[in-house]
Amino acid sequence: LGQLFTFFFKAGSLTFGSGLVIVPFLEKGLVQQTGWLNGREFFVAVAFGMLSPGPVVITATFVGYLVGGFWGSLVATVGIFLPSFLLILFIAPILTRHRNNLIVQGFVKGAYAAAIGTILGACVLLGKIAIGDWLTTLIALGSLVMLFRWKISNPLLVAATAIIGLIAFPLLQPHWVLLQ
Repeated sequence: LGQLFTFFFKAGSLTFGSGLVIVPFLEKGLVQQTGWLNGREFFVAVAFGMLSPGPVVITATFVGYLVGGFWGSLVATVGIFLPSFLLILFIAPILTRHRNNLIVQGFVKGAYAAAIGTILGACVLLGKIAIGDWLTTLIALGSLVMLFRWKISNPLLVAATAIIGLIAFPLLQPHWVLLQ
Protein backbone atom coordinates (compact mmCIF):
# COMPACT_ATOMS: atom_id res chain seq x y z
CA LEU A 1 0.00 0.00 0.00
CA GLY A 2 2.91 2.33 0.69
CA GLN A 3 4.33 1.77 -2.78
CA LEU A 4 0.88 2.32 -4.28
CA PHE A 5 0.45 5.60 -2.38
CA THR A 6 3.93 6.81 -3.36
CA PHE A 7 3.40 5.96 -7.01
CA PHE A 8 0.08 7.79 -7.23
CA PHE A 9 1.33 10.73 -5.17
CA LYS A 10 4.08 11.17 -7.78
CA ALA A 11 1.52 10.80 -10.57
CA GLY A 12 -0.75 13.37 -8.93
CA SER A 13 2.18 15.75 -8.62
CA LEU A 14 2.65 15.61 -12.40
CA THR A 15 -0.97 16.23 -13.34
CA PHE A 16 -1.36 19.67 -14.85
CA GLY A 17 -4.30 20.71 -16.98
CA SER A 18 -5.80 17.26 -17.45
CA GLY A 19 -5.52 13.77 -16.09
CA LEU A 20 -4.54 12.65 -19.59
CA VAL A 21 -1.10 14.18 -19.13
CA ILE A 22 -0.15 11.38 -16.75
CA VAL A 23 -1.31 8.47 -18.94
CA PRO A 24 2.20 7.80 -20.34
CA PHE A 25 3.65 8.04 -16.80
CA LEU A 26 1.00 5.62 -15.52
CA GLU A 27 1.60 3.18 -18.37
CA LYS A 28 5.34 3.16 -17.80
CA GLY A 29 5.02 2.75 -14.04
CA LEU A 30 2.09 0.35 -13.84
CA VAL A 31 2.86 -1.88 -16.82
CA GLN A 32 6.56 -1.63 -17.60
CA GLN A 33 8.18 -0.98 -14.21
CA THR A 34 6.04 -2.54 -11.48
CA GLY A 35 4.12 -5.07 -13.58
CA TRP A 36 1.03 -4.39 -11.45
CA LEU A 37 -1.04 -4.39 -14.65
CA ASN A 38 -0.62 -5.83 -18.11
CA GLY A 39 -1.31 -3.76 -21.23
CA ARG A 40 -4.92 -4.88 -21.52
CA GLU A 41 -5.69 -4.18 -17.86
CA PHE A 42 -4.11 -0.74 -18.20
CA PHE A 43 -6.22 0.06 -21.24
CA VAL A 44 -9.37 -1.03 -19.38
CA ALA A 45 -8.38 1.06 -16.34
CA VAL A 46 -7.90 4.19 -18.45
CA ALA A 47 -11.15 3.53 -20.31
CA PHE A 48 -12.94 3.12 -17.00
CA GLY A 49 -11.48 6.41 -15.78
CA MET A 50 -12.57 8.18 -18.96
CA LEU A 51 -16.08 6.75 -18.88
CA SER A 52 -16.74 7.34 -15.19
CA PRO A 53 -18.05 10.62 -13.81
CA GLY A 54 -15.27 12.87 -12.64
CA PRO A 55 -11.73 13.37 -13.82
CA VAL A 56 -9.65 10.85 -15.73
CA VAL A 57 -7.48 10.39 -12.63
CA ILE A 58 -10.28 8.24 -11.24
CA THR A 59 -8.26 5.62 -13.12
CA ALA A 60 -6.07 5.59 -9.99
CA THR A 61 -9.00 4.40 -7.89
CA PHE A 62 -9.71 1.55 -10.29
CA VAL A 63 -6.03 0.57 -10.50
CA GLY A 64 -5.74 0.74 -6.72
CA TYR A 65 -8.67 -1.64 -6.45
CA LEU A 66 -7.12 -4.05 -8.96
CA VAL A 67 -3.80 -4.02 -7.11
CA GLY A 68 -4.90 -3.87 -3.47
CA GLY A 69 -8.67 -4.21 -3.19
CA PHE A 70 -10.64 -1.66 -1.16
CA TRP A 71 -7.62 -0.31 0.73
CA GLY A 72 -5.63 -0.09 -2.47
CA SER A 73 -8.36 1.98 -4.09
CA LEU A 74 -8.50 4.30 -1.06
CA VAL A 75 -4.72 4.74 -0.90
CA ALA A 76 -4.41 5.34 -4.65
CA THR A 77 -7.25 7.88 -4.62
CA VAL A 78 -5.78 9.84 -1.72
CA GLY A 79 -2.33 9.66 -3.33
CA ILE A 80 -3.47 11.01 -6.69
CA PHE A 81 -5.56 13.88 -5.27
CA LEU A 82 -3.38 14.94 -2.32
CA PRO A 83 -0.83 16.93 -4.39
CA SER A 84 -3.58 19.03 -5.98
CA PHE A 85 -5.14 19.66 -2.59
CA LEU A 86 -1.79 20.71 -1.10
CA LEU A 87 -1.01 22.90 -4.10
CA ILE A 88 -4.31 24.72 -3.84
CA LEU A 89 -4.03 25.07 -0.09
CA PHE A 90 -0.47 26.40 0.03
CA ILE A 91 0.70 27.57 -3.41
CA ALA A 92 -2.44 28.99 -5.04
CA PRO A 93 -2.65 31.96 -2.64
CA ILE A 94 0.94 32.89 -3.49
CA LEU A 95 0.33 32.58 -7.24
CA THR A 96 -2.87 34.59 -6.94
CA ARG A 97 -1.05 37.41 -5.16
CA HIS A 98 1.59 37.48 -7.89
CA ARG A 99 -0.55 36.73 -10.94
CA ASN A 100 0.58 39.94 -12.68
CA ASN A 101 4.24 38.96 -12.30
CA LEU A 102 5.73 38.09 -15.69
CA ILE A 103 7.73 35.20 -14.21
CA VAL A 104 4.57 33.62 -12.77
CA GLN A 105 2.75 34.16 -16.07
CA GLY A 106 5.66 32.58 -17.96
CA PHE A 107 5.64 29.59 -15.60
CA VAL A 108 1.92 29.02 -16.12
CA LYS A 109 2.17 29.40 -19.92
CA GLY A 110 5.14 27.02 -20.11
CA ALA A 111 3.50 24.41 -17.90
CA TYR A 112 0.28 24.66 -19.90
CA ALA A 113 2.14 24.16 -23.20
CA ALA A 114 3.91 21.12 -21.76
CA ALA A 115 0.56 19.73 -20.59
CA ILE A 116 -0.82 20.02 -24.12
CA GLY A 117 2.19 18.16 -25.52
CA THR A 118 1.78 15.44 -22.91
CA ILE A 119 -1.94 15.11 -23.69
CA LEU A 120 -1.04 14.58 -27.35
CA GLY A 121 1.48 11.96 -26.26
CA ALA A 122 -1.22 10.22 -24.24
CA CYS A 123 -3.48 10.24 -27.29
CA VAL A 124 -0.78 8.52 -29.35
CA LEU A 125 -0.19 5.93 -26.60
CA LEU A 126 -3.90 5.17 -26.18
CA GLY A 127 -4.39 5.17 -29.95
CA LYS A 128 -1.74 2.47 -30.35
CA ILE A 129 -3.60 0.34 -27.81
CA ALA A 130 -7.16 1.00 -28.97
CA ILE A 131 -6.92 1.31 -32.76
CA GLY A 132 -6.05 -2.00 -34.34
CA ASP A 133 -8.08 -2.59 -37.50
CA TRP A 134 -10.30 -0.92 -40.08
CA LEU A 135 -13.32 -0.63 -37.77
CA THR A 136 -11.49 1.02 -34.88
CA THR A 137 -9.70 3.30 -37.36
CA LEU A 138 -13.06 4.27 -38.86
CA ILE A 139 -14.56 4.90 -35.40
CA ALA A 140 -11.58 7.09 -34.41
CA LEU A 141 -11.65 9.14 -37.61
CA GLY A 142 -15.44 9.43 -37.52
CA SER A 143 -15.24 10.61 -33.92
CA LEU A 144 -12.76 13.33 -34.83
CA VAL A 145 -15.01 14.53 -37.64
CA MET A 146 -18.07 14.52 -35.37
CA LEU A 147 -16.19 16.45 -32.65
CA PHE A 148 -14.69 19.12 -34.88
CA ARG A 149 -17.25 19.47 -37.67
CA TRP A 150 -20.49 19.18 -35.71
CA LYS A 151 -19.20 19.72 -32.17
CA ILE A 152 -21.15 16.74 -30.85
CA SER A 153 -20.93 16.33 -27.08
CA ASN A 154 -18.39 13.84 -25.75
CA PRO A 155 -20.90 11.77 -23.72
CA LEU A 156 -23.16 11.43 -26.75
CA LEU A 157 -20.21 10.44 -28.93
CA VAL A 158 -19.03 7.82 -26.42
CA ALA A 159 -22.56 6.42 -26.16
CA ALA A 160 -22.95 6.25 -29.95
CA THR A 161 -19.60 4.55 -30.49
CA ALA A 162 -20.29 2.12 -27.63
CA ILE A 163 -23.53 1.13 -29.41
CA ILE A 164 -21.56 0.67 -32.64
CA GLY A 165 -19.20 -1.63 -30.74
CA LEU A 166 -22.11 -3.59 -29.26
CA ILE A 167 -23.60 -4.10 -32.71
CA ALA A 168 -20.29 -4.74 -34.52
CA PHE A 169 -18.92 -7.39 -32.18
CA PRO A 170 -21.58 -10.06 -32.70
CA LEU A 171 -21.71 -9.38 -36.44
CA LEU A 172 -18.00 -9.11 -37.21
CA GLN A 173 -16.37 -10.86 -34.23
CA PRO A 174 -13.27 -8.71 -34.69
CA HIS A 175 -9.89 -9.44 -33.12
CA TRP A 176 -9.63 -5.93 -31.64
CA VAL A 177 -11.97 -6.55 -28.74
CA LEU A 178 -9.82 -6.63 -25.61
CA LEU A 179 -12.42 -7.86 -23.13
CA GLN A 180 -13.83 -11.35 -23.14
